Amino acid sequence: MKICFKQTTYPTQPINQKELQKNSILADLNKTRLALEDAYTGFDNVTDPDLIDCYIYEVNSVLKRYKFLLEQAAKINSLPEEDLSSESPVNALIG
Repeated sequence: MKICFKQTTYPTQPINQKELQKNSILADLNKTRLALEDAYTGFDNVTDPDLIDCYIYEVNSVLKRYKFLLEQAAKINSLPEEDLSSESPVNALIG
């Protein structure tokens, strides 16, 4: 059996500064969303009062970071409309 591999190169276009900024903010938003899910999971699973306080502060901190990133994304118009919908549970907590 003969195996033949063909190496193909695709033309790459340089990414402008706005695209880099957009990709960075979207990646940070995704990381922040995952951090928020982790904080809520931790909060739901603890019973010690000190840990409850710790997770409350963590949730508030992540929510503030998420709100900041949403504002930055809105400034560069990088989010589609469905990401900013009022049905989002994070928007309900922030707003």
